[in-house]
Amino acid sequence: MAPNPDNSHVTVIATSSENEAVQDSGNFLSLKWAIGEKWFCRSNYFGALLFNIGAFILPALYSTLVKIWVANIDTSLVVTTDVYTYIGTVAEVLNEGLPRAVWVTIADKEARSYESRLGLAHTLIIFQAILGTIMSLIFAGAAEAFSATFVPHAVQGASLTYVRISAFSALSSALEVAVSSATRALDKPDVPLLISSVKVVVNIVLDLMIISKFHIGGWTPDINMQAGIRLSCDMAAAVSGLLYFSISTSTGRSRGGRHSHSEPPSLQAFFILFKPGFITFIESAVRNTLYLWLVAGVVAMSADYATAWGVFTTIRWGLVMVPVQALEATSLAFVGHHWGELKHMSDQERRSWKSLYGMY
Repeated sequence: MAPNPDNSHVTVIATSSENEAVQDSGNFLSLKWAIGEKWFCRSNYFGALLFNIGAFILPALYSTLVKIWVANIDTSLVVTTDVYTYIGTVAEVLNEGLPRAVWVTIADKEARSYESRLGLAHTLIIFQAILGTIMSLIFAGAAEAFSATFVPHAVQGASLTYVRISAFSALSSALEVAVSSATRALDKPDVPLLISSVKVVVNIVLDLMIISKFHIGGWTPDINMQAGIRLSCDMAAAVSGLLYFSISTSTGRSRGGRHSHSEPPSLQAFFILFKPGFITFIESAVRNTLYLWLVAGVVAMSADYATAWGVFTTIRWGLVMVPVQALEATSLAFVGHHWGELKHMSDQERRSWKSLYGMY
């Protein structure tokens, strides 16, 4: 009897490994973590990148405008505005210590609860504010020595008050970086954008009203007015970001029907941040010491060389580096998130490229 083709069939039994392979193939090299359905949201890579570009480009534009406005006051004092940058370079050592640790601590969603991550953020802000205050007082007390090293001799006398005012930018910088780093690690890049927006917009408005060529009032603008305006706006922006952070993330939020609060700041949380932050602190200290040694040599050559160097650094660390800084901040946040997931995978899964790509 001939076989009936309608009744003949072959049964294929898929093993569990084959099923997993089929499922993984759908996620292989997936970029949902970067784009997703709502690519413009801050929880996606591309959306966070847009927020960070806005946060970095605004201060870069203002740094360029500052030199133009000071040049209208006195061209010989343009070099004095670089004191603000050099104080920021020293403060950068502080800002690249504990704040750099957020990417492997606060950004780790897998190992830490939301409350624990907020507690680390609060600890970071408190300790950075304390250290920033101490550094500002040191700068103010050593204004003459700082001016002698980083300001050309011809304008040192006129720059002394500017240095004392700018000394407290170390505090505003420490507070701003702490809030910005913590909120980026918490997927809140809108907070750094708010800080930059407040700082730049208010700065420009006050500069136009007080020190520009068509300022209101009958006074004669000077460089110390510009320093006071800049410091006031920096502090106002940092405090605004801190308040917005407190309102949006720190005062408690409803999670699954329950009201959750952050863990209180503590020395234990500080040491959690200190362990990974100490490495970046040492690296930053060495790098910035060499940079300031180079700057001191340039300043000692002549005022023209110092002015040219200041313009060069404004262009380089301003508009040119905006995409790099935005990509760095965004990538660090998402690498921190997925590093936490990777640590919880088994050794076999870690060695599988499909598992690594499929997890996204």
